[in-house]
Amino acid sequence: MKHFIALSLYLLATVSVHADAPQITDARASQQGGTWRFDVTLVHPDTGWDHYADGWRVELADGTVLTTRVLAHPHVNEQPFTRSQSGVAVPEGVTTVYVRSRCNLDGWSEGVVALELE
Repeated sequence: MKHFIALSLYLLATVSVHADAPQITDARASQQGGTWRFDVTLVHPDTGWDHYADGWRVELADGTVLTTRVLAHPHVNEQPFTRSQSGVAVPEGVTTVYVRSRCNLDGWSEGVVALELE
């Protein structure tokens, strides 16, 4: 019984931690010559260096990563916040990419945001 309670508390704590994944509230893409620029807005309850949104990436449907934007510091007092990445090569014929967020504590989010390229 003691192990069951400990496991239950562990699972509850794990679910609570993952509930604070960075949320993508806006994502935009614009073509610049032969490459693309991505502007991604995140909101996350950053608490400081111990737990903060530390990046986002653009992927293809098969999981191929086109670019990763590293966020080098917490944004405790700047929520939501937008960061950009330019010079991203997108294969010809791709009309949809997927944006995934990350935090330094929980890693890459399970969910993605589909972004249509126009």
